[in-house]
Amino acid sequence: MRRDAIDLAPAAHARGPVTLPGSKSISIRALLLAALCDGETRLTQVLRSDDTTVMIDALRALGISIVEAGDALLVRGASTFPRREAEVFVGNSGLSIRTLTAALAFAGGRYRLSGVARMHERPIGDLVDALTSVGASIAYEGEPGFPPLVVEPAVPSSRVIGVATGTSSQFLTGLLQAGPMLARGGDVVIHVEGNLISRPYVDLTIALMKRFGVEVREEPARTFTIARDSRYASPGAFAVEGDASSASYLLAAGLLGGGPLVVAGLGLSSLQGDARFVDVVVAMGGEVAQDDTTTTVRSPGFGSVHETRRRLRAIDADFNDIPDAAMTVAVLALFADRPSTLRNIGSWRVKETDRLQAMATELAKFGGVVEAGADWLQVQPLSDAAIASLVERAARGDPVSIATYDDHRIAMCFSLARFLGCAVRIEDPDCVAKTFPDYFERFEALVGKTGAAARIAHA
Repeated sequence: MRRDAIDLAPAAHARGPVTLPGSKSISIRALLLAALCDGETRLTQVLRSDDTTVMIDALRALGISIVEAGDALLVRGASTFPRREAEVFVGNSGLSIRTLTAALAFAGGRYRLSGVARMHERPIGDLVDALTSVGASIAYEGEPGFPPLVVEPAVPSSRVIGVATGTSSQFLTGLLQAGPMLARGGDVVIHVEGNLISRPYVDLTIALMKRFGVEVREEPARTFTIARDSRYASPGAFAVEGDASSASYLLAAGLLGGGPLVVAGLGLSSLQGDARFVDVVVAMGGEVAQDDTTTTVRSPGFGSVHETRRRLRAIDADFNDIPDAAMTVAVLALFADRPSTLRNIGSWRVKETDRLQAMATELAKFGGVVEAGADWLQVQPLSDAAIASLVERAARGDPVSIATYDDHRIAMCFSLARFLGCAVRIEDPDCVAKTFPDYFERFEALVGKTGAAARIAHA
């Protein structure tokens, strides 16, 4: 049964070990790549969440055998989809619908792809335009440019594809992963038109395709080539690494709570772009130590029992490459020594909700000043008086209530606000099931609670 809300008490400390769930980005990509291989792939450490469940169910609806074997999934691939007609439901998983649409465009069947109401507000027109320009037959059931979609059998008229990626890099990921299905008879050439956002996710896609036997060659001017007759080959076994986006909340807790906080599943060997969040932690005043698979965060002066704690260093940066983790930075900015500005985050507007508007609205509930533009957010740090007011509210049993908009990342990043000394009520906390179902339980195990917060002072 889904909870209406959860109350988080004020906190001053965060320390101890925590193991990350598997990466959502890698899990969903690996499931599709395994489905397109000849032979069986044993996937381990796959994230079990709403988004991965809808991808597994979608692949099964398409005739792919996926069998539970203890903590592993055995995926028997087919190089194409056995069922030529299917209803494919993707919930609110943008990565699932965008990669499946590309993979099904020339699979020779009739498929309907749909999701929850919010999914039908998330743009997919640039991907559909790219596919139809080379012969795909894809129709919109409702508003043009948005799901639901109906895919009809089609034969490619060309293998040279142009795609606009200014809205989402997932459009390019979908075309790349579907590339070998088009490469039977000639090279597939994909050219990016205009801006490419979230480039690290494209690099992740290319790295995973290589693990499954397909090389992508990148030419100048952002042109990607998949060689004629390329085919996916099962690696036999594939282990999903920890989720770097989810790690941002835990690393931030170590920064605010003093640490040491040890995150297992994220280290120097991570393939994910959001692993760069450790650079933000350092830039804002934390200390980070890493090996291949773990990251430890300490923050001298935070999480202490002393009356006065120093403030974080403000940040002004372009977050085009790590837009998901940038949401965590927006909350950290409340603790900073001067205003922080997050730039090039326009993609927030077409995620699970309009994240720019939502973040500005919820941050303001703490008494701060927030300005939002078309693709930027500026957050003023809280004054000592505003923090004292929050502490007084907590003493009266009056939490700051955060609307989550059915968005898992809003729920998780605002859990960090408890380090201001206030009580925080997270509405609809079980929306975190999208990527991190037991987040609040793991977070609580790391946090040392206190009835009053230390005063935060400028360094």
